Amino acid sequence: MNEHTIYRFNVEKLNGEEISLSKYSNKVLLIVNTASACGFAPQLNDLEELRKEFENTDFEILAFPSNDFGGQEPLDGAEIESFCHVNHGANYQMFGKIRVRGTYAHPLFKFLADKKLNGHIRSQPKWNFHKYLINRKGEVVDFFYPFTKPNSAKIKRKITRLLSSQS
Repeated sequence: MNEHTIYRFNVEKLNGEEISLSKYSNKVLLIVNTASACGFAPQLNDLEELRKEFENTDFEILAFPSNDFGGQEPLDGAEIESFCHVNHGANYQMFGKIRVRGTYAHPLFKFLADKKLNGHIRSQPKWNFHKYLINRKGEVVDFFYPFTKPNSAKIKRKITRLLSSQS
């Protein structure tokens, strides 16, 4: 397996079950660090709109709640899922709360942020709702800062391009 892919990482779902990201192989992914009490939290709705728009394609959203920025994710486990589903209609995959920057960052986010590890980009999350775009091979191909809405034309164009490409 290519060392420059996300497929070598395991992550925990909100219920604590560990899964391999290889489960998402040959899919285009948007990986986002989220926080329920953040000013950008309305993007949880935007993520759902994006999911619906690409619902019958090989595109998925993977959301990773994090409390790294301003303590803006006070919830845990089922509380996160309930908040996101009830208040924002979120039906995309939510994972367990993790660290996304610094010494104790989850290995996945260390990989996403470091060009030496991922081979493509250098972009550490500076706040909640930092987004990484992953191609069908599991490679990081782009990133978007928190102020770029998930359902922006820019992100949709890039997803569409990746979906139409076989690589």
